[in-house]
Amino acid sequence: MLDKNFLIENAKTLFYALIIAVIIRSLFIQPFYIPSSSMEPNLLVGDRLFVTKYSYGYSKHSFPFSPPLFKGRIISKDPERGDVIVFKTPSDNRTDYIKRLIGLPGDSIQFIDSNLYINNSEVLKSRKTKNDIIFCGSKKINVYKFEEILSNGTKHNTVYLKNNSYQNSDIFTVPKNHYFFLGDNRDCSKDSRFLSSVGYVHKNNLVGKAQFIFFSSDRSKGSIFAFWKWNKSLRLDRFFKKIN
Repeated sequence: MLDKNFLIENAKTLFYALIIAVIIRSLFIQPFYIPSSSMEPNLLVGDRLFVTKYSYGYSKHSFPFSPPLFKGRIISKDPERGDVIVFKTPSDNRTDYIKRLIGLPGDSIQFIDSNLYINNSEVLKSRKTKNDIIFCGSKKINVYKFEEILSNGTKHNTVYLKNNSYQNSDIFTVPKNHYFFLGDNRDCSKDSRFLSSVGYVHKNNLVGKAQFIFFSSDRSKGSIFAFWKWNKSLRLDRFFKKIN
């Protein structure tokens, strides 16, 4: 028979460990898994990354289950254009999305002839490849890869379909205290262009800034539990890769 004190002490240890884990996850750093291809080529399905919760301060969405502990944000810091950010979708305030911050409050965003314009200025981009194949869900698509340079000097890679499917758009005017996000896989991303499902994201919905990939595996080439397939499934070149 197990000693009663032994059970109590182990229960206490588990309880304290849980509290510490919740504090670390809520205030400092949280791991996330990439389930979709909307941020290719920079984030791949199967990437696991760390997001810093303190980067923009804290709101109720910093904590598990978004408890209404306080209103607004505390220790707030404004994000920068080009940051890769995890946020709660405005449609349900529950689902985590990860996208790139493109539009700040008051900005106007528009696509003209497949080119991105911010405040009537075209975002400079240079083609890096003429024939790339990436994923859009389970399908492979032919794309051009570009390096885009935002107005603050931030550089990142994006991809566009060769047939320029998303050519023109209405003007998106970002409201006060809101942000406009895009996926780097421009023709395969549900983002702020879709006002009914994502749209403009309130600053209180920001969860944290994506910092680096700590683990990555290609599930189509084998489960991480199948160690005999690690030479094919693990993407070792992505381990501890900084997110730009």
